[in-house]
Amino acid sequence: MQVTINGKTHQVETEDDTPLLWVIRDELGMTGTKYGCGIAQCGACTVLIDGQATRSCVTPVGSVAGQSITTIEAITEDAIGRRVVEAWVANQVPQCGYCQSGQVMAATALLKQNPKPNDQDISATMTNLCRCGTYNAIATAVRQIAQG
Repeated sequence: MQVTINGKTHQVETEDDTPLLWVIRDELGMTGTKYGCGIAQCGACTVLIDGQATRSCVTPVGSVAGQSITTIEAITEDAIGRRVVEAWVANQVPQCGYCQSGQVMAATALLKQNPKPNDQDISATMTNLCRCGTYNAIATAVRQIAQG
């Protein structure tokens, strides 16, 4: 089966029901996307599929054929993704950093769909979990980008 990740087509030899996360990490060696819970609750595994934030731990690889997948490894190639990463650094968002690749992907998807989110939009959309509690810094970074 072929999958397009970060603009490159990859031939993968796996069952259609294999979670996309394992294809990305184990077969393709892109380890920026993290395993957190395996049940789509924490968001550490968030990638963009055709621009939509998607939990890759529960997304069967067979369901993404013909779609464009973006992982954290290529997020700065996107203008909004680059701005998100810059805002994360400027606001010193990460603490341990484990969840941050998923957070960056979710924020990028939000800002691509809604360039001027208000606080309600941010809290409703940024549902990824952070054990370090960086939620205020995340919201500050998203607001900074939204304000220009």
